[in-house]
Amino acid sequence: MSDKIRNIAIIAHVDHGKTTLIDSIMKQSGMFRENEAVEVCAMDSNELERERGITILAKPTSIQWGDVRINIIDTPGHADFGGEVERVLHMADGVILLTDAAEGPMPQTKFVLGKALALGLKPIVIINKIDRPDGRPEEVVDEVFDLFVSLDATDEQLDFPILYASGRDGWCVKELEDERKNLTPLLDLVLTHVPPPEADYDKPFAILATLLDSDPYLGRCLTGRVIQGRAKVNDTVKAINLDGETVETGRLTKLLMFEGTERVPVKEVKAGDIICIAGLSKTSVADTICDPAVTEAVASTPIDPPTMSVTISVNDAPFAGKEGTKVTSTMIRERLLAEAEVNVAITFKESENRDSFEIGGRGELQLGVLIETMRREGFEMTVSRPKVLFKEDETRNVLEPIEEVFIDVDEEYSSNVVDQMNRRKAQMTDMRSSGIGKTRITFLAPSRGLIGYQSKFMTDTRGTGIMNRLFHSYEPYKGDVGQRRHGALISTDTGQAVAFAIFNLQDRGVMFIGHQTPVYQGMIVGEHNRENDLEINVLKGKKLTNMRASGTDDATILVPPRIMSLEEMMSYINDDELMEVTPQNLRLRKKHLCPNDRKKASRAAG
Repeated sequence: MSDKIRNIAIIAHVDHGKTTLIDSIMKQSGMFRENEAVEVCAMDSNELERERGITILAKPTSIQWGDVRINIIDTPGHADFGGEVERVLHMADGVILLTDAAEGPMPQTKFVLGKALALGLKPIVIINKIDRPDGRPEEVVDEVFDLFVSLDATDEQLDFPILYASGRDGWCVKELEDERKNLTPLLDLVLTHVPPPEADYDKPFAILATLLDSDPYLGRCLTGRVIQGRAKVNDTVKAINLDGETVETGRLTKLLMFEGTERVPVKEVKAGDIICIAGLSKTSVADTICDPAVTEAVASTPIDPPTMSVTISVNDAPFAGKEGTKVTSTMIRERLLAEAEVNVAITFKESENRDSFEIGGRGELQLGVLIETMRREGFEMTVSRPKVLFKEDETRNVLEPIEEVFIDVDEEYSSNVVDQMNRRKAQMTDMRSSGIGKTRITFLAPSRGLIGYQSKFMTDTRGTGIMNRLFHSYEPYKGDVGQRRHGALISTDTGQAVAFAIFNLQDRGVMFIGHQTPVYQGMIVGEHNRENDLEINVLKGKKLTNMRASGTDDATILVPPRIMSLEEMMSYINDDELMEVTPQNLRLRKKHLCPNDRKKASRAAG
């Protein structure tokens, strides 16, 4: 046993305050100098994480509390990034389960807690944000207990300690009436409740690679927990996969440990430490890095399979190559292969002529984050509508992914939501009042029916509804789900859109473009207010004459165009449409830009 180490993971639903709590822990443990400028959510180092306010990549940090080193792993809270959570829990000996005092246990709470309990970890429960005016901490504790019971927690796991906290303000207490000072009760509880790692220093060195990332100075960095033994810089090691086959041999050129948000070089590591190894070129996640004498790989849990995919191909639109620097299929292929290597929740398949690539993932958000990351790196590409990945059972029946959908809405919108979900072949499993005029409804719905529903849902609930989704199971095919979307307004020409033309076409539907927006033939410039597609000319300017007439020079007033996010665009398009992605713009277009080609394709499909 290594008494001077504790390894814990913080798990919670998205936006329940994990990263903010870790900020406060690092400040109070003295990880930052008094005069050091510290960003909010210091653990969210990725640019996209800061913009979206979510954790995408699991990241370890380390603090010193007394004479004990506490390694803390910040985990993603969104189900699409569950692949990260499943792996990092293997590095931990205990978990802190964070639950919002108002919202209570949410879908991702259930997902990550189930994984932690299955590994035999004993959670510490923190009811966070208890200073919220709509907080209901006592009821939330009961809900958490019910969740533990439903997930088959053992008697030992059910005897969990509870703390009440405000991670933002940096305090926690054992009882609600206690004085609210700092986070000392939490850190002291970690030392007493979380067991030290089991460590056998005499066995040959072995570590399970759990996270993989790249550093501009160190190259490929593999993070994991040392399972057994010791190792020093320049020791010879080999990497073996789950089948025991050797992947590569090499030397430990750099060994690093975590201090705060920094990686610090060390000369020696031992069992129980969470470390980072640089210098291995082929080793990947789930491989075992070990002494040459070791023959058996460390066991690693299989990752849940992807449920959704998109097809990514070269941008062949008229504006191709004008805005991005990485435009060839070879560049796109190499980037996607690199992503599939680092991110085990992503799968990669290519077409026979290697000009398009099918990327599988957990959901629209995960796929959207990958596309947005590539876009910022200078890539241009086209992306298809997401499609779900079907399976077959032993009797060749088609199975499709079913998601558990949790919806919180104002009571006045609940009947509309239930109607919309029924149309998408969803089955309601629970409906209850959650207080203050809110209703929580639970459905089991096919993933197919939920593609593109988010924006419709926000419109139907006037922006007040909250929808969370969680993969549930594969079940027999539920039948056809109609694509309930109006037709597209399609540009007939290439050039710059004119305000006069847009103004005269506004009664045909909702526009996606404004004055002087560059457009091309076959580009989708708006949504028709009827079911059929309509080709329109947005380049038609006002005819000029040398005559002035009363009432003909009225101001042209344009309705602001509808702006959609990348994920909204991706799920908005139909099967015969594509999203064009460049570093500067996102555009919607028909697969076949020429109207004659579209007619031929529709005849062939019909």
